[in-house]
Amino acid sequence: MKLGLQLGYWGAGPPSNAAELVAAAEESGFDAVFAAEAWGSDAFTPLAWWGSATQRVRLGTSVVQMSARTPAACAMHALTLDHLSGGRFVLGLGVSGPQVVEGWYGRPFAKPLARTREYISILRQVMAREAPVTNDGPHYPLPYRGPGALGLGKPLKPITHPLRADLPIWLGAEGPKNVALTSEIADGWLAIYYAPRLAGMYDEWLSEGFAKSGRSREDFEVAATCQVVVTDDPVSVRAMLKPFVALYIGGMGAPGMNFHAEVFTRMGYGEVVQDIGRLFQSGRKDEAAQVVPDELVAEITIVGTAEHVREEVGRWEKAGVTMLLVGCRDVASIKAVAEACQ
Repeated sequence: MKLGLQLGYWGAGPPSNAAELVAAAEESGFDAVFAAEAWGSDAFTPLAWWGSATQRVRLGTSVVQMSARTPAACAMHALTLDHLSGGRFVLGLGVSGPQVVEGWYGRPFAKPLARTREYISILRQVMAREAPVTNDGPHYPLPYRGPGALGLGKPLKPITHPLRADLPIWLGAEGPKNVALTSEIADGWLAIYYAPRLAGMYDEWLSEGFAKSGRSREDFEVAATCQVVVTDDPVSVRAMLKPFVALYIGGMGAPGMNFHAEVFTRMGYGEVVQDIGRLFQSGRKDEAAQVVPDELVAEITIVGTAEHVREEVGRWEKAGVTMLLVGCRDVASIKAVAEACQ
């Protein structure tokens, strides 16, 4: 099982010990380090800054939001970081949600699957650099000939030759159609709130995409976000994690369109999801966290002794996960997780 350190996105300011964590992850044998973005810090800059002190670990975005940048601008970021890191960059993308896309980026959220397909097509063209980049689709037309256009746009190839035409592109996906699209057109799946119990269902979704593309699962990575904590007091740790779960179920999406909440509903926690959403949206966040069941947290995390962690990691691997994205916040935790997963 590979390990990836998830630095996440910043709060009110940058984390004080990120450089130390990145160094410890590389020293401890982690395969990759990832950065994320929401509506504050971006994901590319931290990787360039802290990743410049590394030699081996892959540097990935988990995720950058497609509506934040045009496909061509995103490709420029990717090919630049890939050159600077010596071919260690992984581009993780996601559509985000309507609140962020329309409220922060000022872009329409409709037809996320079609937008994703066009976006990645343009990325692949840029990285291949075989011909000037064009796109006839309605979401990212190249050249642009819509309202306000002067009609002078021309197809272009990137000035800088990409280091790798096959730079890996991973997608953050939660629903069945999005996961199937991921296995059809991407190189990896960034899975949030993965539950090994539902591996059979995930396999069906992935197989649909593989069948369309003719691709093989052997060349496909499944990176699952999973809090891994080595401790003799798992009950207390799970209690600490509940507010974060309640936030994503109740606060990280619009009422009636919360993709994270839908994940837990598919897991069989529909009634609980409704209760958490109602409490969270009425401002009763502490009560919402208390409603999160222990068994729900246990399904999406690995918390316990080193022996328990080792056994659970094996179970997640058998369920199809190739990498665990862990959110360690101190060096000791990074070393403990690395040792337990060896």
